[in-house]
Amino acid sequence: MAFCLSVGMLVSTASATSRASAQTGAPLDICLDASKNWETRADACQTAGKQGHTGAQAILGYLYYKGYGVARDYAVAMRWSRLSAAQGVAQAQHNIGFMFHNGLGVTQDHTEALRWYRLAADQGFADSQHNLGLMYRNGHGVPEDHKEAMRWYRAAAEQGLATSRHNIGMMYHNGYGVPRDYAEAARWYRLAADQGLAEAQNNLGFLYHNGQGVPQDDEEAIRWYRAAAEQGVPMSQYNLGVMFENGRGILRDHAEAVRWYRAAAKQGHAAAQTRLGRAYRHGRGVAQDYKEAMRWSRLAAEQGDADAMGQIGGLYLKGQGVPSDYMRAYMWFDLATAGGSAGADKVRELLKEQLTPEQIREARQLADRWLKKHHADGKT
Repeated sequence: MAFCLSVGMLVSTASATSRASAQTGAPLDICLDASKNWETRADACQTAGKQGHTGAQAILGYLYYKGYGVARDYAVAMRWSRLSAAQGVAQAQHNIGFMFHNGLGVTQDHTEALRWYRLAADQGFADSQHNLGLMYRNGHGVPEDHKEAMRWYRAAAEQGLATSRHNIGMMYHNGYGVPRDYAEAARWYRLAADQGLAEAQNNLGFLYHNGQGVPQDDEEAIRWYRAAAEQGVPMSQYNLGVMFENGRGILRDHAEAVRWYRAAAKQGHAAAQTRLGRAYRHGRGVAQDYKEAMRWSRLAAEQGDADAMGQIGGLYLKGQGVPSDYMRAYMWFDLATAGGSAGADKVRELLKEQLTPEQIREARQLADRWLKKHHADGKT
């Protein structure tokens, strides 16, 4: 969970301090008034914060973090947050933890992040409980401990935090810290999905798509994929495109498939880029355009997508959008084979019969150079 501002959580602090010091009442009211513009609120929060109001100090930390009404300044955000946190404001403690967690205004320090998150989590602050779960799940600042991660996720989930409910679903889905249980995964995903969390909607769609923990139901899969896709989740956009292309749970519609592939491809989703390239190559759902096929396939190949590499090989083999070049085709099918693309090895072997040993050697050298340029680890 990110840097937080919940003015409602600070109102009780505001009321207590206002009663103790009538001088801070007016600026404090403006500071907390969401109907005011950020500049007006920032000025009022400065006044109340300097007079010692912890809620105003916490809000100032948020304003400087976001650059709302003031110039963004992480160091100043940290200073105001520390003043509030020192007086026990859980929200400010969480925000300090977040800044240490991500190295914003301070040197990144997971141990220090953990300490501040714990202070807030022990007060019941759900976002900090969730982030503690993340740190235990990933072994940041503490040894990796899935059971402890689950404990903190549950604490936040019991307060209704959708992201924690989703993460509990993922723990059951993958068997982390608990026995794998698709039905429990589906239950937790559904709780988060019903709250509108896109990632949970996608994962619930996946379970319906594959009949894991729920009856297999393509129409339900589509419903949840669409809910997440409309929120801009590229994996859901891709999954929805696949459903339209294959006609699963819905009438086959190549144009609609292309629309969703394009939405995901523009966000850098490699498999969607490959499918979009294929659509352009074969003119399915879009006007045939070999140059566009090559462009999208290259983008996917540069991310290591082996099927895209095979697709580029096919374009060179057939001379589609580029001059026919068996040596270049061999190079790309060689890369696709190494990446595990089904059938690429058979085409490569057929091409070998059309090339001299010198051409094959040169094609492999081209493949090696391409790998070194685009994948430093030498893997696709």
